[in-house]
Amino acid sequence: MAAKFKIRRGDSVVVVAGRHKGAKGKVLKVLPVRERVIVEGVNMVTRQQKPVGDQPGQTIRKEASLHISNVSLWNEAEQRLVKVGYQFLEDGRKVRVDRKTGAQID
Repeated sequence: MAAKFKIRRGDSVVVVAGRHKGAKGKVLKVLPVRERVIVEGVNMVTRQQKPVGDQPGQTIRKEASLHISNVSLWNEAEQRLVKVGYQFLEDGRKVRVDRKTGAQID
């Protein structure tokens, strides 16, 4: 069974540990079974693609995944890290909130 994470696709995050510490980007994909995320423009790797049919071989640069513990949610407006909590609204929906300000994230 996959774990539940407080970071979702489309969130702005900052890398807080590892070789790419300090890099900011948007989450492109969350891989819950592997506990990893792919962040736009961070942890770029080079892959060689063999020629197939008329298409020539080429070098492709793409993002590799990072462990989810190495990224933290980033608030662009206030330029700070965000600790995430949960609240239930009156209509019964569960939403993510900033634990410092109480502002709704979703």
